[in-house]
Amino acid sequence: MNAAREVEVVVIGAGQAGLSAAYHLRRTGFEPDRDFVVLDHSPGPGGAWQFRWPSLTFGKVHGMHALPGMELTDADPARPSSEVVREYFDRYERAFGLRVRRPVDVRAVREGTAGRLLVETPDGTWAARALINATGTWDRPFWPRYPGQETFRGRQLHTAQYAGPEEFAGRRVVVVGGGASGTQHLLELAPYAAATTWVTRRPPVFREGPFDQDAGRAAVALVEERVRQGLPPRSVVSVTGLPLNDAIRRGLAEGVLDRRPMFDRVVPDGVEWRDGRKVVADVILWATGFRAALDHLAPLGLREPSGGIRLEGTRAVADPRVHLLGYGPSASTIGANRAGRAAVRDIRRLLAGEPVAA
Repeated sequence: MNAAREVEVVVIGAGQAGLSAAYHLRRTGFEPDRDFVVLDHSPGPGGAWQFRWPSLTFGKVHGMHALPGMELTDADPARPSSEVVREYFDRYERAFGLRVRRPVDVRAVREGTAGRLLVETPDGTWAARALINATGTWDRPFWPRYPGQETFRGRQLHTAQYAGPEEFAGRRVVVVGGGASGTQHLLELAPYAAATTWVTRRPPVFREGPFDQDAGRAAVALVEERVRQGLPPRSVVSVTGLPLNDAIRRGLAEGVLDRRPMFDRVVPDGVEWRDGRKVVADVILWATGFRAALDHLAPLGLREPSGGIRLEGTRAVADPRVHLLGYGPSASTIGANRAGRAAVRDIRRLLAGEPVAA
């Protein structure tokens, strides 16, 4: 077996958070391939954006912030966001010479020798003094379990498999989930489907008026408090609510966004509630979100008994060599940018033998 290649830092993932971290590493004197390496398992640039459905145009994307050092300008709002962001990330990687290695699947990160972490992949092992994990959530779609789910004779799919509304023409569709994806799916599906039904565990909260910096900071603080306690993070949208824009208002007025409480069981031809109500369906679309893709970090034993990883800033409390970006409060694009800068600042202190911030 080939010897591990030694670097100062390994960055896992080349989405918004990973590229932000790589930018700040290079900007502060770290050389790609010599001092740090970026490993990405996707086939090309674009992070999770490259897998978004074609009908999610750039104009429908909420709060896409530019990467540090290069603005995203003149993007056509009518183009698929997957194309716009893929091309932008590709230009960014080349402009700053980040030399992302792909496709590389990280199988495990475990303790090595001399205080280094071993990052194991099919293409070899890297031995790093610090790790920036920016693997996001796209690879771990969350599928809730409900009684009778396996008996359903129709089609079940997750947002991660959604390719656009045309394939649901003439179908009776139940959309599960109260986040941005669920409402976007419903608004797209309604003109095509024979019928749509929207169900959520909790009543949706629509946010009116501008979402200013104070509101944003307050929302992020609520998410940050959970990860500081080692609890599994909630999404930022779960505390901010959904923006009440013109499309949402039309959906509410036309009855497309007529929310029902969560059903109690799935039956072969639809879903049922305990009180006897039933909706016949051909498709159940689970817009139920994603979970952090962190299985490769399991050998390090970072998780708390509550299921989350306790962080101080971006740093894992259980191991100061490990930073998680795009996790909890840094899951938004602007949060990922800030987290990349903060993680690199902290890692520079660690590698210099200085005390890390409390």
